[in-house]
This record gives sequence, C-alpha cells and structure tokens, in this order.
Amino acid sequence: MAKKMLGVDYGEARTGLAYSDALGLYAVGMGNVKGYNLEKAAEAIVAAARKVGAELIVIGKPFHMNGSAGEKVEKVEALAAIISSLCDIPIDFYDERLTTVSAHRILQDSGVRAKNRKGIIDSLAAELILQGYMDKQKNIHI
Repeated sequence: MAKKMLGVDYGEARTGLAYSDALGLYAVGMGNVKGYNLEKAAEAIVAAARKVGAELIVIGKPFHMNGSAGEKVEKVEALAAIISSLCDIPIDFYDERLTTVSAHRILQDSGVRAKNRKGIIDSLAAELILQGYMDKQKNIHI
C-alpha cells in the first residue's frame, strides 16, 4: 500500500514542496513556503503535510559533491528536529545533490526564462527529491 508523502527542498529564503499522488507513483509540486527561519519553515511544512495527509516527510539533504556534510546539512537536520517536535509524521532524507541544477536545466529546456524560474525552481527541486526517493524505494522492494 502506497504512503502519501511530502517532499521538501529546504532553502533559506524559500522551501519547495511536493506531494505524492495517491498511488505513490508520481511527485507533484505544490509551490513554495517562505520561511526566513527554521521554526516558521517547519510550521509551514507540518501544515502542508497535514493538508495532503502525508504519512512520511522526505527532506532533501544537500551533501557536497564529495559526499561530505556541511553547514546546509546541519540546518536540514535542525529543521527535521523541529518538525519532529511539532508532529509525529516520520521523516526520511534523500541525497539531493544536483536536484536544483537538474531543475534549472528542465526549466531551461522547457523554455522558461531565467527571470521566471525563481518562483517555481524550489517546488520543482522538491518534486525531483520526492520522485527520486519514491523510485529508489520501488527498486528496493521489487
């Protein structure tokens, strides 16, 4: 049975969100939340998770290309801790290296002008994170 999931691409200015379809096959972008601090972002993420009936929150972990964790990974882990204190929806992580780069490339290839990407790039990155997570889970369980 598929779980409803919420995908999260945390950013200091905007956090992109995506949710899974009812069958757990596809990730669908649901926009961004503005949160200039972790607490406000966590509250918005929990509200979005409840709105879509998420049974799992998947947060992208921004490792460096060499696989090491930096300051951004620490912020994502702090965000996850705050989310856990606000709700009891389980949290998992997905290595999000290159998802934002991929999102920019997709939008560029789709003809979206650079100045118009700002509002949708984070949501698309969240879609890529969640889709990658779901695809990985399917491969494990086959």
